Amino acid sequence: MINYKLEKGYPHQCGATPIKDGVLFVFESDSENTGIILKNRKSKTVTKIPLTAEYRNGNIFSVLIKDIEYDKYLYRFYKDDKEFADPYSFTIAGNEKFGLKKDNYEIYSSIVKLDEDNFDDIKPGISFENSIFYLLHVRGFTAHSSSKVESKGTFKGILEKIDYLKDLGITTLELMPAYEFEEYEKPAPKTELAIDNLDYKADNKVNYWGYKEGFYFAPKASYCATSNPVKEFKEFVWELHKNGIEVVMQFYFPDKVKQHKIYEVLKFWLINYNVDGFHLKGNKIPFAFIANDPLFADTKLLYDYIPENEIYEAAFVPNKRNLCSYSDSFMYQMRKVLKGDEGTLKELVYYTKNYPEKSACVNFITNYYGFTLNDLVSYDRKHNEDNGEKNVDGCDYNFSWNCGIEGKTKKSSVIKLRKKMMKDALFLVFSSKGTPLILAGDEICNTQNGNNNPYCQDNAVSYINWNLTAEATEMLEYTKKLIALRKSDLNAILNREFSMLDRAHIGYPDLSYHSDEAWKADLATYNRHLGIMYSSLDEKDEVTLYYLAYNFYWKEITFSLPYLPLSAKWDVVFSTGDVKEKGEETEETKQGMKFELESRSCAVFKVSFNKSVLNNK
Repeated sequence: MINYKLEKGYPHQCGATPIKDGVLFVFESDSENTGIILKNRKSKTVTKIPLTAEYRNGNIFSVLIKDIEYDKYLYRFYKDDKEFADPYSFTIAGNEKFGLKKDNYEIYSSIVKLDEDNFDDIKPGISFENSIFYLLHVRGFTAHSSSKVESKGTFKGILEKIDYLKDLGITTLELMPAYEFEEYEKPAPKTELAIDNLDYKADNKVNYWGYKEGFYFAPKASYCATSNPVKEFKEFVWELHKNGIEVVMQFYFPDKVKQHKIYEVLKFWLINYNVDGFHLKGNKIPFAFIANDPLFADTKLLYDYIPENEIYEAAFVPNKRNLCSYSDSFMYQMRKVLKGDEGTLKELVYYTKNYPEKSACVNFITNYYGFTLNDLVSYDRKHNEDNGEKNVDGCDYNFSWNCGIEGKTKKSSVIKLRKKMMKDALFLVFSSKGTPLILAGDEICNTQNGNNNPYCQDNAVSYINWNLTAEATEMLEYTKKLIALRKSDLNAILNREFSMLDRAHIGYPDLSYHSDEAWKADLATYNRHLGIMYSSLDEKDEVTLYYLAYNFYWKEITFSLPYLPLSAKWDVVFSTGDVKEKGEETEETKQGMKFELESRSCAVFKVSFNKSVLNNK
């Protein structure tokens, strides 16, 4: 037993807050039989402290327990015959090791002072227009033995890969759930029917992803290399910021989570950990309310749909976008384009230039749900048998193509085609208007062996394998060059508003579409190739033209680029396949250099010249 004294508290923020005279406990309960359980860390002695109506305001109980040394105790709350850890606690004890546990394991809350170990942290403040997102699972990113980091599967493990991330060129990490959640799913009791069923498999699984209700105020202890999650996560964010990398956190809120709590969670992580943004997942997110709070004005807020009319007045356009739509539409449509499906050119036109007026959008062709990039071009069907659900889980419609052979192969022609398809897929992402996103591991051909729903796979299926094959090394170097291309002057050109008119009076509209012939785009259902040209004029009267050629047909295609003045000449600055020059026509026909682009390939042409030469044509 411990000696303690109770005083009536005040309905401050829920949780356990150390103050001068003791600890203020605030929690929600609708029962008269409720209270606090204190557990001595050292002796394991448990003290049960019942609370009367004296400490109640509505369904909020608040009490000050005086004269206790907060760092010596863990705590839980109880309501009737149910005990539970504090959903507002800043750290959780008992779940420090990720994975399967004994069915009788217990978790408690820790009492923590948050004002310790604050850092002089400055956010990079990168706009969506200049961001390159990189989506990862904290554990899976470095848990594999090939990661060669000391603190595998942790926040510190990610920090050990900072040089890799900077060299790759990404600007923003998006973390799958990194707050505390109970990943162990206790097995359902066996029924007589299940015991008699030879196909029965115990549901003794790990929720590897973490999309469930969690302890939203606590960094996940099992993702930490130290015993101090609060300090480690602060250092994690601080170190990334020092290196110019942002942190965007995913939060999943089931329908039963109250909207005011969602707001409190985001405010807490913003103020206490200085994160850069949130990707919100759930059906009942008070998105407009959050977006209208001035506190979040420079915080990246991502959601499936942005209700602009509920947030902005009709004529108002924000100076800097901080809201961003995050949907599957680009992914599935571009997968059809990539495969060379009929009737997809109109989708290519739309999604390469789509950009909302008042918010941003993220473009990706793979995400944590579904195939990796390698698997997207290696499997026609999902292979989720290891999940123990007879392969009925996961999405059946992947819009993938195995390039002729299902799964792994040594056939050189198939391997070559798959490499080109992966490069084309990333090219679609990075050549489109919007913020590009890469699924971690795609840049090194990571595979999940055809599993498109590895939510329960805490093993090599979900871990990134860092052993670089020749194909992986080639893909990594390609991705670096592609990101560098996107970060060049092309990025500013892509992120403008287009009129499809020659507003700069240079003889070329700011956006135009082409095909076999310059200035004539044929979007017929049977066609699978397209040229897109962008023009710009800088303050020094330098004209820059970019021509992006897409060929998703299974044969080579000849394109004609627009005619150029005088000695200006198109240069091939990037390509995923062979480009062969086929001669040049005349100004009278407005047809310039002809070139042949290899089947299932993309290319970028560029030319710059001074505006003055236009007068001498």
